Amino acid sequence: MRKDWTECCFEDLLDYEQPTKYIVKSTKYNDSYKMPVLTAGKSFIKGYTNETDGIFENLPTIIFDDFTTATQYVNFRFKVKSSAMKILVPTSKLVNMPLAYYAMQVNQVRSDTHKRYWISVFAKKKFLLPPLVEQKAIFKKIEALFSSLDSGIADLKKAKNQLVIYRQAVLKKAFEGELTKEWREKQTHLPSTDELLEQIKEERQKYYDQQLSDWKHAVKFWEKNKKEGKKPLKPKKLIEISNLIEEELGKLESLPNQWIYSYLAYAGELARGKSKHRPRNDAKLFENGKYPFIQTGDVKAQKIIKEFDKKYSDFGLQQSKLWKKGTLCITIAANIAETGFLGIDACFPDSIVGFTPFKVIIKDQYIEYFFQLAKNRISAYAPATAQKNINLTILENLVVPFCSKQEQQQIILEIDSRLSVCDKVEESINESLQKAIALRKSILKKAFDGTLLNEEEIAKCKEDVAYEPASVLLEKIRAEKATKQIKKVSPKKKKTK
Repeated sequence: MRKDWTECCFEDLLDYEQPTKYIVKSTKYNDSYKMPVLTAGKSFIKGYTNETDGIFENLPTIIFDDFTTATQYVNFRFKVKSSAMKILVPTSKLVNMPLAYYAMQVNQVRSDTHKRYWISVFAKKKFLLPPLVEQKAIFKKIEALFSSLDSGIADLKKAKNQLVIYRQAVLKKAFEGELTKEWREKQTHLPSTDELLEQIKEERQKYYDQQLSDWKHAVKFWEKNKKEGKKPLKPKKLIEISNLIEEELGKLESLPNQWIYSYLAYAGELARGKSKHRPRNDAKLFENGKYPFIQTGDVKAQKIIKEFDKKYSDFGLQQSKLWKKGTLCITIAANIAETGFLGIDACFPDSIVGFTPFKVIIKDQYIEYFFQLAKNRISAYAPATAQKNINLTILENLVVPFCSKQEQQQIILEIDSRLSVCDKVEESINESLQKAIALRKSILKKAFDGTLLNEEEIAKCKEDVAYEPASVLLEKIRAEKATKQIKKVSPKKKKTK
């Protein structure tokens, strides 16, 4: 610690006010209203109210979530959402509130216990306080560095958004036949549209016949074992969906001559996962578990799904189904149309659909790329409810462009070659964004260990006529705080008649 710095506690600089009288009465927010309703968490502004009473105006201030220790610096009038916070105000006019806020970011505390943290922990936490003149110089330098950093972050995020647009452009051209136009012109033995339709029909029938044969064998085995357990379910008949009508085709892009539109149900089998009980409600499902249980979030997080938190027991497996490695998983709830391939045999709930392609006519990677293109289109089918979801029928009726399997493979190669470059650029951007977060923390750390300003900048601070050691500043702040507290507890004088 430098000799002109001193140690203090947050309660030396910050007092608190309970938020009770500033809590919004109605949560029927409207963006046309003017008064923001705040929370200390990431959402910050919960909405806007038209209420005009109970407005907090003692600015600037810091709002502090009393349970999570999340903080927000606020320099505009507001109301609050709940009482689970403290509104922190300066104990003296000499307190530099923006710097106090930055000090709180550096001096975080563990908040894994459910309790109120300001009075019991955070207020008593110690940190180093610079002289007031130096505080102003430190704050000015932090703001300059953060401004430069924020500009770089904005550029990185813009580049990331442009990658999203580029990805969609690549996929759109791929499924319009543009990426394989030259390849297609060199081919002499591609099937015609009639031949392609016949291939689809034959393969579907073969798949159904095989299922029917397997079922008959399973029934004989069940009967041989004195009908122990449930009778095997007969496979569903092939789904026959009405032909595409002109109105539907009019909404779609025109295709190359040897391509056709058809339904996803004609490309393979679609079936929902099985889970009669939610995992959190029945411990028996996972007791001595050995069958991986994949959840919706795992599909979004992993393209090849191998990591999981839970395993079904033998009892759990009876309530579900073990899907084979390589199954294409498609989410139909929450984040709709996320996809991923099973990297292991696993179970999953009915919020996930498993797709098994008719391999003679379709490649599963082709379908997976199609879902990346059609995600927004598929999500639009979900009703406007809090828990968005779609049903299996929507996927079965999804119109997909079909081409020969040879061309599908070429399309996959064309997409891979372009998107692999995208992936590398995005990885680099993400690394840079992480470095920016680390750099922000490093700047604040240097600010409060006395190494952010260089020797010339410190010397300039000491030349200021108002410069004084932080210990003198702290005495003044404590004296003003004590005076305020005396005024608070002093009894009011009775009025004389």
